[in-house]
Amino acid sequence: MNAPAMNPDLQFSQSSLQDFVDCQRRFQLRYLLRLAWPAVESEPVMENERHMRLGAQFHQMIHQHLLGVPSERLANMLHDEILLGWWENYQAFLASDLGQALNAGQPTEFTHLHPEIGLASASLGCRLVAKYDLIVHTPSGKILIFDWKTSRHRPKRTSLSERVQTRLYPYLLVQAGAHLNAGQPIHPSQIEMIYWFANFPEQPESFPYDDRKYAADEGYINDLLAQILHKNAAASPLPGSQFPLTSDEKRCRFCAYRSLCDRGVQAGTVDLMDLDDEDTTIPITLDLEQIGEIEF
Repeated sequence: MNAPAMNPDLQFSQSSLQDFVDCQRRFQLRYLLRLAWPAVESEPVMENERHMRLGAQFHQMIHQHLLGVPSERLANMLHDEILLGWWENYQAFLASDLGQALNAGQPTEFTHLHPEIGLASASLGCRLVAKYDLIVHTPSGKILIFDWKTSRHRPKRTSLSERVQTRLYPYLLVQAGAHLNAGQPIHPSQIEMIYWFANFPEQPESFPYDDRKYAADEGYINDLLAQILHKNAAASPLPGSQFPLTSDEKRCRFCAYRSLCDRGVQAGTVDLMDLDDEDTTIPITLDLEQIGEIEF
């Protein structure tokens, strides 16, 4: 029996690759088989949906602000206490040394702001994509990647460093960002990735980049793609040909496919979704890519 063909429209983002890292079976069900499964990812459902909706709205507000819409006008549109708190934290961040560069319309040392910009490149015949919250190009040649996070809990640096996003975003900027650098290739040492947390505004996390990390990330990403291509070529509709399930069943509590995989029925609670602790890490990928950023 022939192996199933890879979906020609499949694009690989930090979300889809993280799914493969977390649970290869989930990746197969979601992206290769494109199986919709009627189960919620977390309880209570309404609270989770509200948090995701507020996160998307917060990103949109920052985007509008960076395009020049006055902060006061945006603030007048707020009627939710959580969103208002995030916006106040963002305004305080703008007054910091790092944040002053993001005051839209104000003279700063930063020459170019690129909010909500997408980049794409190809590797091993696969299309890699990323949607950046903000790329900032400074006169000194430094290029900063900002990513806004609305997590309830602040992840540890070690956890963030292991995420696909932390590796893919700088790598893809080197690969496909020359047009943001006056047509000149971007050197890895120019790049720094910064996570800013709306609930922890004074605790951003920064990851400088360099040649060593770039080479390691290229190998890591190509290895993930090669694994996916190999496993897909070897798979068939016959029993036993499925991609393997994760051995960490804590992840299953926040996966819509848990009942399909006989890993339980009841969803986990939202207060543990992004809790980062050695004993209770739940590496769930709930980000804007799943809300409608790029359709896979």
